[in-house]
Amino acid sequence: MTQEAAADAATTTPPTLTQKLLAELVGTFVLVFVGCGAAVTTDADIAATGLAFGIAIVIMAYSFGRISGGHFNPAVSVGAALAGRISWRETGLYSAAQVVGGLVGGLVLAITLLAGDIGWEFGDPLGSNGFGGFGFALGGALLVEIVLTFIFLTVILSVTDERNDTVAFAPLAIGLALAAIHFVAIPLTGTSVNPARSIGVAFFSGSDAIQDLWLFIVAPLVGGALAGVLYPVLFGRGADPVPGSGFGGPRPVAVPGFGAPNAFEQQWNQQPAQAQPQVGQHAGQPQVAQQQPIIQDGWQWDPATQQWIPAQQQPAAPAAPDPQAGQPGQPGQSGWAPPPGEQTQVRPPQ
Repeated sequence: MTQEAAADAATTTPPTLTQKLLAELVGTFVLVFVGCGAAVTTDADIAATGLAFGIAIVIMAYSFGRISGGHFNPAVSVGAALAGRISWRETGLYSAAQVVGGLVGGLVLAITLLAGDIGWEFGDPLGSNGFGGFGFALGGALLVEIVLTFIFLTVILSVTDERNDTVAFAPLAIGLALAAIHFVAIPLTGTSVNPARSIGVAFFSGSDAIQDLWLFIVAPLVGGALAGVLYPVLFGRGADPVPGSGFGGPRPVAVPGFGAPNAFEQQWNQQPAQAQPQVGQHAGQPQVAQQQPIIQDGWQWDPATQQWIPAQQQPAAPAAPDPQAGQPGQPGQSGWAPPPGEQTQVRPPQ
């Protein structure tokens, strides 16, 4: 293989699921290690910590965005799934990889701080989130995390919209948005807007962080879900929803604005065509639907039973009345044949 052919193959071959999950794991690891590390070493300086989180997102999104989309956050994955950008199957796998990446980031950061002998010990705050210890009420913490995550997801969905000419600069805009969010929320909750980031350090930060952890899982997911639902409703979508995304379920037609049927539904849900009068057929005669049979790999879709049958055993459709049948020299027609000018539709393999 020539170098040109190898380069073309490298650019056209899509990343595997394993590569996507590894990208999400590594990206979340870097986000937690850099961002929470800055919070610990600078004593939660607002500017330094906010910029550390924002810059970490920028560099990881530019590094791995082409592979996995650069979520690094279960709330982002949930919002993207509801907006039709990613399937629910990948959303679950992405979220698991992100949580693992966050835990590894928290563990490596804790070991690094212990080895550095800077006075940090297990149970001390490790860039963790909270509300009681920050002097902020539960209701206020819940509200601020929902609102800020909603803003964050709205920015992400907007700047990555293919109708927008800012796609090439999306990681920069997303990183700046995350930095601005930290400037607001660091004094209030320590800023989460990311369940994986909160989980990653909570188990190394003592009982208070673990007791408050539920809020920093629930609130970002709620905020991300709200943005994922509202963005396509308010602003439309630039492309068809990904199969298996949105509110996909066992229905024959996708709900407009809320995702697409999954791959199973797209392939198997074929609706019977309405019977239309044939040319030359009188109004009083029975109407016979002349459907193009759908054949794939030796199997034919039977709209009457809504299942696939062997093509060689396809049922014959009722014969259309022939006004010339029974006349001398004019044999009657029987069985089924495609309408004139039409051909059997063959579905290519998926």
